Amino acid sequence: MSIDPDSLRRGLAFEEHRGQLWRVAYRMLGSRAEAEDVVQDAYLRWHKSGAQEVRSPRAWLVTTVTRLAIDRLRQLRVERELYTGPWLPEPLVEASVPGAELAAELASDLSVAFLAVLERLAPEERAAFLLQDVFDTGYGDIARILGKSEVACRQIVSRARKRLRAARPRVQVNAARSAQLVGAFVQAIKAQDRDAMLKLLANEATWTSDGGGKARAALKVIGGSERVARFAVGAFRKLVERVDFRAVTVNGEPGLVAFLDGALFAVFAFRTDGRHIIDVCTVLNPEKLRDVNVPPT
Repeated sequence: MSIDPDSLRRGLAFEEHRGQLWRVAYRMLGSRAEAEDVVQDAYLRWHKSGAQEVRSPRAWLVTTVTRLAIDRLRQLRVERELYTGPWLPEPLVEASVPGAELAAELASDLSVAFLAVLERLAPEERAAFLLQDVFDTGYGDIARILGKSEVACRQIVSRARKRLRAARPRVQVNAARSAQLVGAFVQAIKAQDRDAMLKLLANEATWTSDGGGKARAALKVIGGSERVARFAVGAFRKLVERVDFRAVTVNGEPGLVAFLDGALFAVFAFRTDGRHIIDVCTVLNPEKLRDVNVPPT
């Protein structure tokens, strides 16, 4: 059976950009499965498009994925408003952790805490911000993708930056120092030492649990170092002998997976300032843990 040269060329061109397309879709939607669906939809549209429509494959594909993600996010926002308890993005977990030799500062545009804050933006606002600040897309291209003027896009991005900066100031931290804080967090839980936990936490620390109504979890964000320390220790008081923690990378930053009697039940992501833990994000919804493939130690 002969292979159509045009189909082969299109397939190779798509694969060349698949990685970036997925990164755009995941940051827009906060879900691995949703991102993959959007990229697959773009793939089908790519093969159906006429050659005369495409001058730049990358530009065409990024535009298509962004528009599809905007449409899907509008639908998901309705679902997430009805979500039981706080909503957190599906974590991307790797079995390794950044080593002590890493002196480079961590990028924060993929972190669980940052993606959760992006939920505060409207779909087009989120797209414009990500394209400009994360993917370094020019305003002319953003205007074409969103079907707006460059002036309007600049205003959208400026508003988004201000809203995000007010909600969550960006802090760049050395990976090794973050890993040390995560390790101390585990030791405080194992020792059931509330005072040690309190020393690790920033005064404004928060704990966000995502059970989605399918796992036992706090239904509201817990705020303040005293309350977070009390909750962190108390939540594991009866389980500490049965829980095994393993250090991993969660969305590019030092994090944890937790096993209860050998079964995965939680993923922990952290935001730190290098001295204290600012945010603890815990994903317990089993539907968001299905693709986590990290064996217990």
